[in-house]
Amino acid sequence: MDMQTSLLDRLFDAGHLIDTGIDGLYGRGGGFEAVITGFERLIDAHAPADAKPEVIRFPPGMNRAHFEGSGYMKSFPQLAGTVHSFCGCELDHMNLLQCMAEGEDWTQGQQATDVVLTPAACYPLYPVIARRGPLPEGGGLFDLQSYCFRHEPSKDPARMQLFRMREFVRMGTPEDVMAFRADWMERGQKLIEAVGLDPELDTANDPFFGRAGKMMGNSQREQKLKFELLIPVTSQANKTACLSFNYHQDHFGHTWGLSTADGETAHTACVGFGLERIALALFARHGLDTDAWPASIREALWG
Repeated sequence: MDMQTSLLDRLFDAGHLIDTGIDGLYGRGGGFEAVITGFERLIDAHAPADAKPEVIRFPPGMNRAHFEGSGYMKSFPQLAGTVHSFCGCELDHMNLLQCMAEGEDWTQGQQATDVVLTPAACYPLYPVIARRGPLPEGGGLFDLQSYCFRHEPSKDPARMQLFRMREFVRMGTPEDVMAFRADWMERGQKLIEAVGLDPELDTANDPFFGRAGKMMGNSQREQKLKFELLIPVTSQANKTACLSFNYHQDHFGHTWGLSTADGETAHTACVGFGLERIALALFARHGLDTDAWPASIREALWG
């Protein structure tokens, strides 16, 4: 039995995760949620004391038109998830029920709605803020958390299809957003070390789709637009990205018409915490019984 399956089975047995019969789609037990709640408090404690982000919590679905405008399908069509619904008449309904009764595919009559599953917590933010007009003096800072969806079913517990991201997003001048990212790269490492984990910072690239994907990934790495904090979860050799530090340059500024107070195109950056992955790393490192975790770790998480 490999380490991924072994950890997943042990999490099921301990009640930390609940098997739904779909790889990457799990319920969460009370102990698992307590770890995430404690870690989110720790995130807040490590944030700059003078930072006053606007707190926004979007649902796990977003406006399909905004999703299309984001360009996500150009790079990650294999990960996207759409929401479909029954839009037929009474006869269509009868046919649907007959298909279900006979074990046939009943989804063919489903039609796409105006809702798309959110791929990253920050995606719904940019068009919403752009609609407000130019950013205030000093730019903007936002605190987000959302369930996100990516269609990549796997037995690896660190690769869930539905998972939560906590993000801080900075909008403003290139200097402002780069300083924000550099600050959080330092804070993020200290935060992870505070709970007894061994992080490794590395430049990264996203798994872009298609023939141009390799070139895009190489460019992203060469420009150091994305850094990741890697932590062992199911493997010491192949560590898991649990935090990411991303500089989008003016991509979202141009896409949505985000502008600074003086009318320049805004740049954006974000720091993202994979909450389930961090909880998994903690269970993998300290064991499945949180009562037996080192006192320093319990103090850091729960006081």
